[in-house]
Parts: sequence; structure tokens; C-alpha cells
Amino acid sequence: MRNKIIPYNPELKLLARQLRKNSSLPEVLLWQNIKQRAYGVQFHRQVPMLHYIVDFYCHEIGLAIEIDGASHDHSVLYDAKRQGELEAYGVKFLRFSNEDVKKNMFSVLLVVDETVKELLK
Repeated sequence: MRNKIIPYNPELKLLARQLRKNSSLPEVLLWQNIKQRAYGVQFHRQVPMLHYIVDFYCHEIGLAIEIDGASHDHSVLYDAKRQGELEAYGVKFLRFSNEDVKKNMFSVLLVVDETVKELLK
């Protein structure tokens, strides 16, 4: 699965660019900690995959990181469908709430670190 590019709808490129420019505070905070190969792998922000956009994705190990805010409270079924479709391509997901990122960054980064190490084995 390493470096496998998941096909995506090209129409999502513009939306992904807009989302990168208008990131939420938790997205910015997490990005500051995972960018520039901080964990030995390269993450990208707002990555189009299939008909969706994931918050962060590492092609090298097939790891997606999603930060769930209030907008996800009413989209549990949609999120599950989306995640299931992407997992069928071998994508592993980590999900964190906005609150976790803002108040428990150490714990979030510990989970990211452990997951990256596991997937690199």
C-alpha cells in the first residue's frame, strides 16, 4: 500500500485548496506538529480521495487523520460510509475530536507517533 495514490474526483482539487487556506484552529495546531516529516513520514493537508477530502494523509504508510468538530456530530453515518470506502483501499484512520487536539495535544501526538511506528514496520 506504500505510496499508493487513491483515485479522486478532480473537481475536488479547488475545494481542497480552499480548505487548506481556511483551516480550523485544531487543524492548524495539529499541522504545526506533524508537518515537515516530524514523524519521519510526510503528511499532506486536505487530500482528495475518491469523492471525499481527508484532513491529513500520508501516502507512504496509508494513514489518514481526521479531526472531528461540531459539523461531524450530525454526520456519523456519512463519516462511517466514507471511512469504510477509503479503508477498502487500505487506508488506516485516526480520528480525534477538536477538543482532544486543543486540550490533549500530547496524547494525540503520542497516538500519531505510535501509529506511524507501527505502520512503518
